[in-house]
Amino acid sequence: MKSTITLILVFTLSCTWAQQTVTLTGSIKDSMSGELLIGASVYVAQLKMGTTANLDGNFSLNLPLGKHVLEVSFIGYENQSVSIDLRESINMQIVLKPSATALSEVVVTDQAKAANVEDMKMSSEVLSIKTIKEIPAFMGEVDVLKAIQALPGVQSGGEGTTGYFVRGGSADQNLVLLDGATVYSPSHLMGFFSVFNADVIKEAELYKGGVPAQYGGRSASLLDITQRNGDNEKFHGNAGLGLIASRLSLEGPIQKGKSSFLVAGRRTYADVFTRMSNREDLKNSIMYFYDLNGRLNFKLGEKDVLTLSGYYGDDVLKNKEQLSWNWGNRTATANWKHSFSDKLIADISALYSDFNYTLAVNSTGSSELEWKARINDETLKADFTYLANSRYSFKIGAASIYHTIHPGNISITGSDVETSFNLKTQRALESSAYLSSTIKVNDEFTVDAGLRYSMFQNIGGIVNQYQPETNEPLSSTEYDAGEFHGTQGGFEPRLSMRHMLGTSSSIKMSYNRMMQYLQLASNSTTGTPLDIYFPASENIKPQIADQIALGYFKNFKDNTYELSAEVYYKYMQNQIDFKDNANLILNEHLENEVLSGDGQAYGLELMLKKTQGKLTGWVSYTLSHTERTIEGINNGKAYSPTQDRPHAINIVSSYQIKPRLQFGAAWTYSSGAPISLPTSSYEFDGVVVPVYDEKNGYRLPDSHRLDISFTLDGKKKAGRKWEYSYNFSIYNLYARQNPFSIQVRQNADNPRQTEAVQTSLVGTMIPAITLNIKF
Repeated sequence: MKSTITLILVFTLSCTWAQQTVTLTGSIKDSMSGELLIGASVYVAQLKMGTTANLDGNFSLNLPLGKHVLEVSFIGYENQSVSIDLRESINMQIVLKPSATALSEVVVTDQAKAANVEDMKMSSEVLSIKTIKEIPAFMGEVDVLKAIQALPGVQSGGEGTTGYFVRGGSADQNLVLLDGATVYSPSHLMGFFSVFNADVIKEAELYKGGVPAQYGGRSASLLDITQRNGDNEKFHGNAGLGLIASRLSLEGPIQKGKSSFLVAGRRTYADVFTRMSNREDLKNSIMYFYDLNGRLNFKLGEKDVLTLSGYYGDDVLKNKEQLSWNWGNRTATANWKHSFSDKLIADISALYSDFNYTLAVNSTGSSELEWKARINDETLKADFTYLANSRYSFKIGAASIYHTIHPGNISITGSDVETSFNLKTQRALESSAYLSSTIKVNDEFTVDAGLRYSMFQNIGGIVNQYQPETNEPLSSTEYDAGEFHGTQGGFEPRLSMRHMLGTSSSIKMSYNRMMQYLQLASNSTTGTPLDIYFPASENIKPQIADQIALGYFKNFKDNTYELSAEVYYKYMQNQIDFKDNANLILNEHLENEVLSGDGQAYGLELMLKKTQGKLTGWVSYTLSHTERTIEGINNGKAYSPTQDRPHAINIVSSYQIKPRLQFGAAWTYSSGAPISLPTSSYEFDGVVVPVYDEKNGYRLPDSHRLDISFTLDGKKKAGRKWEYSYNFSIYNLYARQNPFSIQVRQNADNPRQTEAVQTSLVGTMIPAITLNIKF
């Protein structure tokens, strides 16, 4: 009887509490451009309760009935206090004015500045485009991918390149998204520049661990890049003129206050100057890349927003007489957000991704070889968010990706020959569903738990069987078009916990399992446009990574300084490598060149960041190790893959010298990458043959580099409708010749001896100047 009365009492109190609380939802925008402010803070001081605007610029709070004062803030904007009298659930729009004061005088509320400590996320970093633009850039081209290489736990794939490794993972284990669509080859000019035009990027968020349940498909990291909406209040544009490339972006309202457009283009123009050369070899050579970006945003009433965006880019490399090589990415996104109520929100997307390349060689003038390959995805996904109250929220969703892989088609045409060779097209369906929940147990302890299930199914095609001992082809099975086979899948649990230690520090823990069904066949460390993706199948198991991380987060001096320290351990299954002298080009039995085994990675990441004042930036140190153990490689003993770099240091700073003059600097240091070098040699038929005893038993010399930049804003004049600034940058200030590779060759003077020769891609100081114009 007593327990029954208690249960009735608890139920009655719960209902009474539910009746006395209502939901406040809304969005936070820039007062001038109408741009949604992702990460802006809403804080109710008297209740010690707050939240931040999500990736859509929206926020939600469950508050008691009555009067409240909202403190709204965002870095670079004037704070605003908003008084409300809640009598029912409402939706409101809040606008913030850009601050007219210097950055050193911008005041941000404790709630906004304490996000480092209070946020549930760990092993992740959000870089705003403002931060990215403050980092000195190669040839003056602001680059998202080079910016994330300055973060702890991220290693550069090589000097001057945009390829990167995260916490011991390989380059193909990083998922890169642009407005939700996969970008398979996110670099230009063999990796020296990324495909992302900084003029259209709003922010980039990198997850090294603690990946939310709605994401999957890669086992190392997620880089989620968001394009910004165009200004829905007035028309304006940006232009840039640099030594290697120029760019232009235009934006404005379609229907003022309700819809907007943003279009942008970028192109290099080295080929313009080579055509003017007197040298025939340069005059007949063409090398350039271009990007086109577009985004349309429509507010369809109070509850619906439709966004359409796309990217189209190509690299072109030609010698008019002998070689033609071009490759490029295309993405398209259609996103619809609908609010069923103050508590239930739907986010539905249709996505398209494509990467393709064509290589044409004319060797004799009478015959031509053409090689084509591509991969494209068609994706449907739906996510639903339910905001139960201030302590509970839920997410549920599903996605399906239809992969089509054309590994390679070759045709040879000439006066006396015409033939072709086509590898079989591979098709597969990758499906997933997830459920996650954020539970605020009390003011100190919050849990975010999720469960994802993913499944991969091959469709049609041919599956080869091999001899168990010799791996020689034995037989094959052909499946009809549309017939499913080779189904593989599994659960991917996700868990994050945060415990507050007072108001200025916290400890966080995360665990996630990630499964990867697409792999990259490449003999290079960072990938090239000729690399081939191939799917999991009856002969290839999906890669699996289990990672656990623990972190301590502390803010100092009124939250001006942020300290983070994380340790992690990652266990990896079904990691792939290739046999010695593996044939990866146009191989019908590519899976027979693959060997698989286990791996592990662990490390410590330290970061101290200064977020306010004239001097801002961060210092980070990473201590890490990763290894693989694969039967058939290195005699079955553990070895270090190329991404094993024990020590890494990054120092990034920006200093506002004067209101119109800003200085930026970035210094990076990294241990040398593992390489294989011969331990002895023998002579056969007059040729010295090197002998290798151990895979990756040696290391390249350590790498380090200093880059600097100055940005000078032009004087503003009354009545002038445009502004300008100059950016001066120097890449590799002290001309360090960092090693890219070491080749072993016979000595020209003594062929009986071998010598190691170091190659450096960038061995000199590279200055650049860029003129930026706003109108």
